[in-house]
Amino acid sequence: MTATTELNFFQAKKGLFSWIFSVDHKRIGLLYLYSILAFFLVGVSLGVLMRLELLNPGKDIMEAKMYNQVFTMHGVIMIFLFIIPSIPAVFGNFFLPIMLGTDDVAFPKLNLLSWWIYVVGALMVLSTLLFGDGPADTGWTFYAPYSVRTGTNVTMSVLAAFVLGFANILTGLNFIVTIHRLRTPGMTFFKMPLFAWALYATSWIQLLATPIIGITLLMIVAERVLGVGLFDPSIGGDPILYQHLFWIYSHPAVYIMALPAFGIISELIPTFTHRTIFGYKAIAFSSLAIAFVGYFVWGHHMFTAGMSGAARIVFSVMTFLVAIPTAIKVFNWVASLYKGSIDVQPPLLYALGFIFQFMVGGLSGLVLGALATDIHLHDTYFVVGHFHYVMFGGTGFAFFGALHYWYPKIWGRMYNKAVANVAFVILFIGFNLLYFPMLISGLMGMPRRYYDYLPEFHLPNMISTYGSWVLVTGLLLMIGNLIAGFYTSKEKIGRNPWGGITLEWQTLSPPPVQNFDKMPELPKGGPYDFENNF
Repeated sequence: MTATTELNFFQAKKGLFSWIFSVDHKRIGLLYLYSILAFFLVGVSLGVLMRLELLNPGKDIMEAKMYNQVFTMHGVIMIFLFIIPSIPAVFGNFFLPIMLGTDDVAFPKLNLLSWWIYVVGALMVLSTLLFGDGPADTGWTFYAPYSVRTGTNVTMSVLAAFVLGFANILTGLNFIVTIHRLRTPGMTFFKMPLFAWALYATSWIQLLATPIIGITLLMIVAERVLGVGLFDPSIGGDPILYQHLFWIYSHPAVYIMALPAFGIISELIPTFTHRTIFGYKAIAFSSLAIAFVGYFVWGHHMFTAGMSGAARIVFSVMTFLVAIPTAIKVFNWVASLYKGSIDVQPPLLYALGFIFQFMVGGLSGLVLGALATDIHLHDTYFVVGHFHYVMFGGTGFAFFGALHYWYPKIWGRMYNKAVANVAFVILFIGFNLLYFPMLISGLMGMPRRYYDYLPEFHLPNMISTYGSWVLVTGLLLMIGNLIAGFYTSKEKIGRNPWGGITLEWQTLSPPPVQNFDKMPELPKGGPYDFENNF
């Protein structure tokens, strides 16, 4: 456990090969970070191209087929290469072992293999640009029967998603075993940080739900290559079967994206309010409840697909039930802010932005979970706005908050906080300018995924496009500030610049190779007991 040298993990070995073949969980976390951010910027660029096309009715910069390919590539990159792996693969890999007081994950070589699989899957996604009739034009959901009939390169796209699923499964398996077997002596389950609880719940979903999408994607390949009649009704298939199989995975996948973000917010709020988090056990158990109930609500994506009235009622009720443990978390976060000694730092701003935007996404989700309103809003831009408020306004902002929170621990430097605050404000304004008009245009009846639109939808689309420019400005400023902080910050950061009390703040910044230079001490009374630890 005790490190024999105080060389940090950056200094231990030099050279490219020492990184891409490293089994150090911290280096693997950073490999994921750099890869994921690179693909995130590609996905953002594709999103901006879509918004430029939708600035005015009619053709602006691309034809209809290319537009379909651009929004499919945007979705595939953002879902499979950014939002699903982002927090677990980056911050889970880097900080879970340190938060548990151990020196690595349970299976270091499998951990490295998961990153290599991620890279192979990502290259397969990019290869669709070069082979066949170009990238898939089906949307990221690959809905049959169109996905088995189109001449675009659907086969490579679904195989890429299939390969990427293995990276998620290996990460989830690693985290479950690490949490069960490698906690430091004295750390019971109810002395674990809430981020570890969130990763634990997420990992079970990754392990149990991901194989379903893998099998489903292989069925598309079998139908395209072998002509097996699985989903295409013209050869005896059932397209509704595809929707069931896809959403049985993809709705739990929403919680693969969201639960780690909840864990991040549960770390940021106690640190920057300097008080014990309200309802620790309620937040911990609500993570497990969300993971469990999330398996049973997939049918709310299919209310217009022709299922029975009884089934629609059951899925609608289950959708409202899954909102309860989520509401417990939000209540406890807000209660933790009450009478806290609030220190407004950039990570806390992202946490507060997360709560606001996730609430908009969650409440609009309840609108879609209700049968009567969903019939009107299904497949409109209301769904697009809701989805982005949950995923980007929620998980994306939590990811940025975590990046600002653990930045000094990872690199031993500090970014310019004033610039970080300005970047947050620009991001927040740009995000809401971009996505809130989508809720309005959806209520007006604008269908999603359309290359063109009627003149009455021009104003909300124009505002959304202007908002995308503001959002990108904030993103570039934020990323530029974080990069500049590494090169221009003169002052070395101590172990605990934020005053946190979870175990990662007891080690050096950056951490040594074995994570700790001395045996970590568990906080008295639990992971967030500020009163007895300061």
